[in-house]
Amino acid sequence: MAIQEQLYTVDSVQELMRTPEYNHRRFYLINGGLFEMSPVKRVHSRLANRIGMFLGMFLEDTDLGEAHVELGFYPASDRTTLLAPDVAYVSHARLSHQPEDGFLSIMPDLAVEIASPSDSLSQLRRKAQIYLDNGSSLVWIVLPAETGVDVCRAAAGARLDIEFVGADGKLSGEEILPGFELEITKLFPPSAAGKRAST
Repeated sequence: MAIQEQLYTVDSVQELMRTPEYNHRRFYLINGGLFEMSPVKRVHSRLANRIGMFLGMFLEDTDLGEAHVELGFYPASDRTTLLAPDVAYVSHARLSHQPEDGFLSIMPDLAVEIASPSDSLSQLRRKAQIYLDNGSSLVWIVLPAETGVDVCRAAAGARLDIEFVGADGKLSGEEILPGFELEITKLFPPSAAGKRAST
């Protein structure tokens, strides 16, 4: 949901978050438009937690970088765009010149966006395009209703290359997380799938 019709920047968001009225609310920016992120529901939260957990365990063993949840990322050349993926991975090499506290002026190597009922697929793909156009290598759009994940990569002509990985497949860290694999059944176990309609 857009807040107001004016041009916002990363600095505007940081200033908003210092005020008592807004300091517990979460925002993102696309081309200067300010959007508020709503609290997530149970399925969304569980999926973010599981992906973060599996990434975190892998990184404990490999020490390739850091996993983050809802951290703000913006392109160094564009302070009117700020995204906060549900889960993200950034390599140590790309973190070396970033602050310990604050948003990062890079896009993550891997960004994970989990679809909520209020999200349209076009909105999620727009975010994926922004990530990939500005330095991300891989974007996973997790689709609970389809029990699968759209794996997005950059394609020629500023397009998305999208591969759907369904319930019998697995996600790969590809070149950015060599050796990382995550079976879709670990995200959507049968017990959770059976209960999904009631949550």
